Amino acid sequence: MTRFALTLEFDGTPFAGLQRQATAPTVQAAVEDAVFAVTGERVTLHAAGRTDAGVHALAMRAHVDVEKNIAPFRLMEAVNAHLRPDPIAVIACEVVPEDWHARFSCIGRAYEYRIANRRAPLTLEKDRAWQIGPTLDAEAMHRAAQALVGKHDFTTFRSVQCQAASPVKTLDRLDVRREGDRVIVEAAARSFLHHQVRSMVGCLALVGMGRWKPERMAEVLAARDRQQLGLNAPPHGLYFVRALYPGEG
Repeated sequence: MTRFALTLEFDGTPFAGLQRQATAPTVQAAVEDAVFAVTGERVTLHAAGRTDAGVHALAMRAHVDVEKNIAPFRLMEAVNAHLRPDPIAVIACEVVPEDWHARFSCIGRAYEYRIANRRAPLTLEKDRAWQIGPTLDAEAMHRAAQALVGKHDFTTFRSVQCQAASPVKTLDRLDVRREGDRVIVEAAARSFLHHQVRSMVGCLALVGMGRWKPERMAEVLAARDRQQLGLNAPPHGLYFVRALYPGEG
C-alpha cells in the first residue's frame, strides 16, 4: 500500500463542498471516482480542509492509499484525465510516509478572501469574488482585523452547525490589503471554525463600508454571541490557499 499526497486546485462553483454527500456532487467524490477509474480501487480521499459549497482551492492538500504499483507522475496525469470536465486538477503528487495524514498532520492552514470592489458587473471573476460596489476603506478593515488576531473564543464568528469541540482558536494572521479594485483578506491559523473566515470577512466589510467603526470588531468578539454577527460573507470569494506540515517552510 502506497500513500500518495495530492495537491488539488478546484473551482468550487458546481460542487456542494469538498466532503462526499449522498445526493450532491462533491470534490471528494469526483477525485475518488477518478482514482477508481485509474486503479480499480475504491479509495477514501482525506483532505486538510472541508470547504463549503462554492468555496475554491488553490492548493488543497489531500491523500489517498493505493495498492497498485504506479508512479506519482503517472497517477497524477491519469487522474487528471479522468477528472475532466470537472474543474478539479491534481497539481502535485508525491509518495509520503504511511503515518503522514493530510488532515491530522497539518499544523497550519491559510485562506484568502477576494472582494471585487467595483460597480461594474463581474465577468471573469463571476462566482470567484464577492462584489461590493461602495468603495471600501481597506486600511480601516485591516485595523479592525487586528482585534481578532491571537487566542480568543470565536463563538460570534462560528456557524451554529459547527462541530468543533471548542470555540477557542488562535488566529495567527488576519491581513487586509487593496490591489486596485480588489480587496484581499488573508487569514492563517492552525485550524478554523466552520464559517469563521467568512464571518470575519463579512464584519470587516461592514467596517470598510463605514457601517461599523473599527472598534466594533473587538466588541462583537467579546460578546461571544452569534446574534451579534453583522454579516456572513458569501462562499464564492473564499479560497483555501495553503496547508502547512512539519518540516515545511
